[in-house]
Amino acid sequence: MLYDIVRPFLFSLDPETAHEFAIGALSLVGRLLPPASPEPGEAIDVMGLRFPNRIGLAAGLDKNGEAIQGLARFGFGFLEIGTVTPRPQPGNPRPRMFRLPEVRGIINRMGFNNHGVDVLAANVKAARYRGILGINIGKNFDTPIERAADDYLACLDKVYALASYVAVNISSPNTQNLRQLQGESELDDLLGRLKAAQARLADVHGRYVPLALKIAPDLEPPQIISIADALRRHRIDAVIATNTTIARDKVQGVRFAEQAGGLSGAPVFEASTAVVRQLADALGGELPIIAAGGVLDGRGARAKLEAGAVLVQLYSGLIYRGPGLVRECVRATRHG
Repeated sequence: MLYDIVRPFLFSLDPETAHEFAIGALSLVGRLLPPASPEPGEAIDVMGLRFPNRIGLAAGLDKNGEAIQGLARFGFGFLEIGTVTPRPQPGNPRPRMFRLPEVRGIINRMGFNNHGVDVLAANVKAARYRGILGINIGKNFDTPIERAADDYLACLDKVYALASYVAVNISSPNTQNLRQLQGESELDDLLGRLKAAQARLADVHGRYVPLALKIAPDLEPPQIISIADALRRHRIDAVIATNTTIARDKVQGVRFAEQAGGLSGAPVFEASTAVVRQLADALGGELPIIAAGGVLDGRGARAKLEAGAVLVQLYSGLIYRGPGLVRECVRATRHG
């Protein structure tokens, strides 16, 4: 595999430098080569959309929508870009990304670094991609938490016409106080305002664009039940489980484990899958679950479906395994 040759070079670089190099290369590939087709898989209808296979790209890899066409060549059934905020922001100080290769994990405290929603929108318009595109939205770091909904609504206005679905990120551990929005009263207010805006925008654009909520793995069972109730009450179209974890029990003694930020990759697999399973029990099939967190092989993707998910997203696994992981996961999830 080509990635087996390239990986030692990428891993010789600082993780964020390697990420920037990869995005630049994929952007160039996307401009030079014709659009690619998804890996043949089991097509499935979710959120009123027809997904050609169950495997997608998680948010965070392409925050600004710069490499959509290049990433599509991996064979994904759908792509999710972002997280994007209303205004550009640099994110947290570097270094802010750390590999934990012994456990196939990554810690990041990027802090929603992005060029702002207007740049992302321009990149999406310029892309030739015609597949399913999710756009993940967040709030600026300096917006007070009590006005966070204003940022989500501003982003929703600007991406609605461009997205197949919109993901609402309230679960990154790297923006101060963001996870407070998972609290019962805060979540109720946010979801109510988002659903009202969705109805208005559907009338304006003549098209209903689903909303998905992305939650954390660091939730207690009563919190998961409360979130499930809110999702049902507000008729949210899907839930994405999960974001990165702040727990470190799976990486004790590993170099960089003490770094602040969200832990992804193999160490989050069990916790993330447990949240999927609990959500599935609490929701009873009333809305679909998109699983993300720690999938590094086809068996992991299959396990997410068995826990109750209908779609699976990849990110950190791509860093360790390369694009061949997409095909492996599509094949593992073809039948059920």
